[in-house]
Amino acid sequence: MNNFRRVSIIGSWHICLVLLLLSCKKDETTQQFPPMELEVSTVEKGNGLISKEYPASIEGIADVEIRPQVSGYLQKILVDEGSYVRAGQPLFKIEDRIYAEQYNTAKAAVSVARANLRTAKIDLDRRKELVKEKIVANLQFQQAEATYQAAQASLSQAEASAQAARINYEFCTIKAPVSGYLSRINYRLGSLIGPSGAQPITILSDIHKVNVYFSMSESDFLNFQDVNIGSTVGEKMKNSPLVDLQIADGKIYGNKGKIDAVEGQFNSNTGSITLRASFENPNTLLRAGNTGKILIKQNFNNVVLLPIASTTTIQDKIYFFSLDKNNKAVQKSIEIAGKSGTNYMVTEGMKPGERYIVSGFERLQPGIPVIPKSSSDKKAPQKNTTAAKQNG
Repeated sequence: MNNFRRVSIIGSWHICLVLLLLSCKKDETTQQFPPMELEVSTVEKGNGLISKEYPASIEGIADVEIRPQVSGYLQKILVDEGSYVRAGQPLFKIEDRIYAEQYNTAKAAVSVARANLRTAKIDLDRRKELVKEKIVANLQFQQAEATYQAAQASLSQAEASAQAARINYEFCTIKAPVSGYLSRINYRLGSLIGPSGAQPITILSDIHKVNVYFSMSESDFLNFQDVNIGSTVGEKMKNSPLVDLQIADGKIYGNKGKIDAVEGQFNSNTGSITLRASFENPNTLLRAGNTGKILIKQNFNNVVLLPIASTTTIQDKIYFFSLDKNNKAVQKSIEIAGKSGTNYMVTEGMKPGERYIVSGFERLQPGIPVIPKSSSDKKAPQKNTTAAKQNG
């Protein structure tokens, strides 16, 4: 029993000693971190503007595959790769001797058919007079009339065959259907080419105007429709915003584009929908096959703004220092919608009217007392800032 009392007394002394040491340590901590005088401001709301980026591919308004419509050996190449050609300009020549002979034969058949028609007409007129004079029976006149009609049909058939032969003969000279720039020529002189070839002779791109295709997520597209009323599939886009194109070297293309078409449905695999923006390309800086990024500006009204300089980033999370009612530092994390100029647009983690430390918090620790500077030194967040980029 005495041993039990002795142990209890010793235990009580140990507890008292621990409490005494903790109290001393707390006093040392307070003394180690004296109050810091720092600039403090108040969270406010304002208007934000961001520019979302969407990877894009560029195509000419007409990317035409140049294919032969008749078979034969490639006899002449009249243009060079990369050349600019005008609509109707000859590009290639196929060996045409066979088609020329077929055309000549067809024309001769037309001449024969016309001669037969004249003979039938003479016989028909003669029998018509004989019938009037009742020299021959009416049956002979009907036979002559049938022969004349058959001769007319034969002439029409011969003329159609001649026209087909002429078309095939003209197809031996391959002409540009539109104006534009030629791509790589996939065949060389002497190559046997035909309509069923695996690849076209070349591709002709009309790039005086280009179409830029990009995809939006479902949430972005719903927001896009909310802002741009009337942007429905299959209709002319109403109130469609002007968009910028960032080309491969990072520069912004000089002409603005307009979204003028939306795909009919979302891609079930990617959950995105494709849109098309058209850009004028008078200097042909853009070519089919180029890539870039579509930049769409998006306004946010009445959002919480926090200067980026008043935050720190730790392991992909953004933090700021707030002040509690006792003017002690409290470190908090925030969620953002994006950057607007020199500010973050905050969605979670802070509210209007809350005080935050503007700068000088590099050595600040949570719980340290802060002496706020006067309100005249406060630095409020900038409103109506210029657009900054955010990946879309």
